[in-house]
Amino acid sequence: MGVPRLEAASRALTRPVHRVGAALAAVVVLLVVAAAALHSVRPPAARGAGAPAAEFSAGRAFQQIQAIAAEPHVAGSAPADAVRGHLLTTLRGLGLDPEVQETVSVQGGELSASAGGIGLARVRNVVTLLPGTAPTGRIFLVAHYDSAQTSPGGNDDGSGTAAILETARALATGPRLRNDVVLVLTDAEEACVCGAQAFVDQHPLARGGGIVLNLEARGSTGPAIMFETAAGNARLTGVYAGAPKPVGTSFAVEVYRLLPNDTDFTPFREAGFTGFNSAYIDGAAVYHSPGDTPAALDRDSLQHLGANALALTRDLGGRDLPALRSDGDATYFPVPGGLAVYPGTLTWPLAALALVAVLALGWLARRRGLVTGGRLAGGFVLAVLPLLATPVAAQLLWAMLKLIRPGYAEQLIDPYRPFWYRLAIGALTATIVFAWYALLRRRLSPAALAFGGLGWLAVLGLALAALAPGGSYLAALPALAGALTGIAAVLLRGWWSVLVVTLGAAIAVVVLLPTTVMFFPALGLALGGSGALIATLLALALLPVVDLLHPEAGGQRAMVAARARRRGAAPALAAALTAVACIGAGLTVDRFDAAHPAPTHLMYALDTDTGQARWLSAESKPQRWTAQYVSGDRAPVTDTLPAFGPEELLAGPAQPVQLPAPTLTPSADTTTGDLRTVTFRLTPRRPVRLITLHVNAEATVTAATVSGREVPTDRTAGGPWGFGFVFHAPPPDGIEVTLTVPARTPLRLRAMDASDGLATVPGFRARPPEVGVLGSHSSEMLAVAHTYTL
Repeated sequence: MGVPRLEAASRALTRPVHRVGAALAAVVVLLVVAAAALHSVRPPAARGAGAPAAEFSAGRAFQQIQAIAAEPHVAGSAPADAVRGHLLTTLRGLGLDPEVQETVSVQGGELSASAGGIGLARVRNVVTLLPGTAPTGRIFLVAHYDSAQTSPGGNDDGSGTAAILETARALATGPRLRNDVVLVLTDAEEACVCGAQAFVDQHPLARGGGIVLNLEARGSTGPAIMFETAAGNARLTGVYAGAPKPVGTSFAVEVYRLLPNDTDFTPFREAGFTGFNSAYIDGAAVYHSPGDTPAALDRDSLQHLGANALALTRDLGGRDLPALRSDGDATYFPVPGGLAVYPGTLTWPLAALALVAVLALGWLARRRGLVTGGRLAGGFVLAVLPLLATPVAAQLLWAMLKLIRPGYAEQLIDPYRPFWYRLAIGALTATIVFAWYALLRRRLSPAALAFGGLGWLAVLGLALAALAPGGSYLAALPALAGALTGIAAVLLRGWWSVLVVTLGAAIAVVVLLPTTVMFFPALGLALGGSGALIATLLALALLPVVDLLHPEAGGQRAMVAARARRRGAAPALAAALTAVACIGAGLTVDRFDAAHPAPTHLMYALDTDTGQARWLSAESKPQRWTAQYVSGDRAPVTDTLPAFGPEELLAGPAQPVQLPAPTLTPSADTTTGDLRTVTFRLTPRRPVRLITLHVNAEATVTAATVSGREVPTDRTAGGPWGFGFVFHAPPPDGIEVTLTVPARTPLRLRAMDASDGLATVPGFRARPPEVGVLGSHSSEMLAVAHTYTL
């Protein structure tokens, strides 16, 4: 007996009798599931200062932040000294015995990377040991107490520092733990991660490694996300899953490894330590800016960061720590009620099973007469269109917003209030997917389009298994769930078919929605296409349910069919109108004002060789305020400021000021064979944040020592300059440098130092209230450079 042929639009995985009721029921179920999924990545409510002594209290920790983040406290500054004094007093008040590790460390950093990747700093870490009763290892609680030079550091990293102080207080109320706990409050993280590097390289307590809990913030609100672990994390991730509210995804680890970012966790991980790197990251507009005050901090986020840290410390404090080492990694992601964790060894089997299940769905749909082989192929090929179109649309939206609000161009992550813009990207994604589905549904059939969407999910699951195993679950699990429930729907039909496809859609919502929500603040609207892509994966997984919003079209008369087509277009139209409304709401709500100033970048550079001075800016285009200092033409500054490497900046003439350049005083100069070794002292003659030195490219440096530390010589700044370094927080009496170079090559040395603040520079005009300072390590820098010939 032949299989009856159906109209293309009727060849769906589900054909309920009461279509409207089925659609309504499925949508309600998915909304409930979505609410639960979103709740899984919300921070818990903050506990007040009156919380029980053994518990973590954001209220008590916030009092510490108010003391720590009263003003910017960059490494080496007097305010940093005051913060360090407060930390020592607080820890001693808990009956602990903190010490200050004062040393010089070699690492890299944002400005140092331009200088050839060599950065040094004089650091003063605050280190405290809480000895265990019978230790099997050590747990290290790490946060940095310094701030960027433009920021009070209320969130970054006043929150992490205060969370550790409050954790130490809570631990002191109970019995000692089995394992040692070491509090490491580092210095000069913002400069070059040099404090953490100094501890790892030089402190006796770092010998033997251990488990690190690094606490950070790259914003002012949102959940505390565990976004990085070390390799071999399978067993340790199981411990993290037992935290009061674990939020993290193994895909974040894969993405973070691709980004040029470092935290204090980096030196520990590279030295063989294991552990967790956690931070809250939403509200990034205040990052490194003057707006990062205690008042900007969300206490719920602080509660989440600290409560998890305290619980994990207590848990790890009683375990056999060596037993937590494992060879493999885990795959993990948030689900309602906790964290789903499974071994990374299942990544490939699940990805392969998803592909097999999707192929089986296609075979069954064809066997049942729901679709032809050609339409299956067409559905798969055409399903790539929304995957390509939605990221492009998101990036075009951001480009349009920057044209409307030029100040957005300098907000490298997010505007102050990005909520409506994120919703707009979600609505744009829905518009594209709904319109694509409505246009092709009658031509190819719902079954073909569902197969195509799940097919791409399965293919991406395999691709991620090869390239980023921790992220394969994002595509493989929804594809597997969608294919299996699709098979069940074809076999069951009626209301049972609606039930099972809704189940498959619910699994996709649980897997993909929290990651979508986390990715928008992680990469920001500047890379909003990444969030749009994940949202598109979710939309493709929901196609069997989306089809319920469309009328069944088989055998309809022309007039009725026309009404059906209009009804089918309704979801896309509604999504488009929502996108427009959200964009309008965002532009209305997110305006620059005194509380949310437009970020601007400006610095001043004086070349004492020529007596010429310049205003410089790293803005993409000069904003109205900045345009009074610089023009729209970008130019390299390597010739005079090699510390900035090949970067091109906006420039404009400035009035020279009478400021002294650092002095270079030779103390030894010897020649042995073809090599010349020179020793000299480089001394700033004014209070400065950093000092740099660069050697002419012809004089190849074969060995270098700075303040008694050997530094690598195989990296160069580029242009006319070769070897170079940046030294942060230099002592007032300067630093001693020894270089070995070819004996017969002229030796030219370019020395520069930099302080912060432009208010005393002639020609500088104070910013109006609605104009602010960009959170950059070179904002408000006043640099003075001179060339010496030896």
